Amino acid sequence: MRLPQIQIRTTDAKIDLHIAKPQQHIEQPKATQHIKQPSAILDINTTRSVLKIDSSQARRDIGMIGPLESSNNYAEKGKQEALKGMARRAREGRQMMDSAGKDQGGSIIQNIAKQNHGPHRTSFNIKFVPSIGSVKIDYTPGKTDVNIQRREPIIDAQVNKPIHEYTPGKVTGTMIQRPDVDIDVII
Repeated sequence: MRLPQIQIRTTDAKIDLHIAKPQQHIEQPKATQHIKQPSAILDINTTRSVLKIDSSQARRDIGMIGPLESSNNYAEKGKQEALKGMARRAREGRQMMDSAGKDQGGSIIQNIAKQNHGPHRTSFNIKFVPSIGSVKIDYTPGKTDVNIQRREPIIDAQVNKPIHEYTPGKVTGTMIQRPDVDIDVII
């Protein structure tokens, strides 16, 4: 047995659209503004800083000393050299006295002369002039007090309304082909 069949055919609708675009123009005029800024009140108080530099030791190290200290130094140095000379002469006299009569005769005096003559070597080393730490620095920092009194700005602003022009768009349509549905029954 054969069953009936349904056959459906559709035709789509076709529309032709005509679109007129909308037009819009917006302009924003600048705001009218008046601004005044009063000056701030500024008050500054300072105390002076104090810097003390004592370079007397550094001046002594490079030989720049006053006349009284210089004469005292030379007197002390002369006294020390005189004491060294007396000690050397006493030592040489003791040497001659101890070796007298031992048939050495002139050889003692020659030995003493050799001791006192000839190159005297002194130790060599690097010396920093003036000595390190000879300049004394004392610093007392100053103080600065700053007081600022702020003053608010005076602002007068007027906002101008925007200029807005608008033409709406338009859409028109024309039906070119109407929709259709055909239904057939096939036996």
